[in-house]
Amino acid sequence: MVERIRAALSQVKDPGLRLDLVSAGMVKGVDADATTGHVTIDIELTTPACPSRDVIARSVEAGVRNVEGVRAVDVRLSATVRGRPNHPDNPRLPGVRNIIAVAAGKGGVGKSTVTTNLAAALAAQGARVGILDSDVYGPSIPQMMGEPEVPAGTEAGNKITPAVHYGMKVISIGFFVERGGAVIWRGPMVHKLLQQFIEDVEWGDLDYLLVDLPPGTGDAQLSLSQLLPITGAVMVTTPQEVSIIDVEKALGMWKRVEVPVLGLIENMSGFICPSCGHHEEIFMRGGGRKLAEREGVAFLGEVPLLGAVSRGGDAGKPVVLADPSSQVARVFHGIASTVACALSVRNSPDPVSGKRSSKLTLIR
Repeated sequence: MVERIRAALSQVKDPGLRLDLVSAGMVKGVDADATTGHVTIDIELTTPACPSRDVIARSVEAGVRNVEGVRAVDVRLSATVRGRPNHPDNPRLPGVRNIIAVAAGKGGVGKSTVTTNLAAALAAQGARVGILDSDVYGPSIPQMMGEPEVPAGTEAGNKITPAVHYGMKVISIGFFVERGGAVIWRGPMVHKLLQQFIEDVEWGDLDYLLVDLPPGTGDAQLSLSQLLPITGAVMVTTPQEVSIIDVEKALGMWKRVEVPVLGLIENMSGFICPSCGHHEEIFMRGGGRKLAEREGVAFLGEVPLLGAVSRGGDAGKPVVLADPSSQVARVFHGIASTVACALSVRNSPDPVSGKRSSKLTLIR
């Protein structure tokens, strides 16, 4: 019976990976009682944020029920995040499975807001998450994450322990300077600090480390592309043409440093009246989608302009955590799942060629 069940599972595909569960190595156990006809299937998803988990579970149950002798099916789902391949030339952060750079071509587009909410969404779905605030001159992550459960500090051997906010590990220059104090450093000092945040911080084992970059294409971006084996970048823009132009430049930078762009998010994509639901396009709409189509990158979604988002940042509790049932929280959860799925696709070798895929599949 077990052989017939495995044959049935080889016909069930993960919609994101576009591979059957057996070839993808996701079938971790098949327990069948020939007397009672009860079958238990253990499926290991490639990320706890898998957007297709319910589809996969239903497909497994339906496929196995058609096997002769099966009367009841119990599908048990677990998840282990698939990590980036180790790069022999850059072995830093071996315990971090995926490093996601969150970037923008210009300031004021809500990049840090996107970073904190994506991180919170991934953590809420069961992933181990960290945030590295690399904006040395304007660190906003400490304010947006509020008071930590565990403050950042140092331990024996000069190792830095990151702060813990809502179960996520966070590090920022903002933890080590007075509020309102200016950091007036030249490029080499910024590079040295970022190197210290990477090499001297006890990041431990993480599924996703989100790096909040400063705007533009300057020293911090170049330093991090040299210091870190970045798995992929997520670009943030607003719909206006002035923002789109700068994002085009940033996309060119990522191409030159050979960092894949996972997709583009359009933030402040219209205002939705909380009273009547009317959608007003204050900053126009659709510029991000058109740019993504023109540049051949994935469009990850539109985040509406809502007061709850900015209030969550000011209060130190991202809207994903402050109001998890809200529409905008659901948008962030959807984008986080899409990014996690895209990383799983990149990190899963083809069962035939053994090569890792460069194609991204968006699941809605």
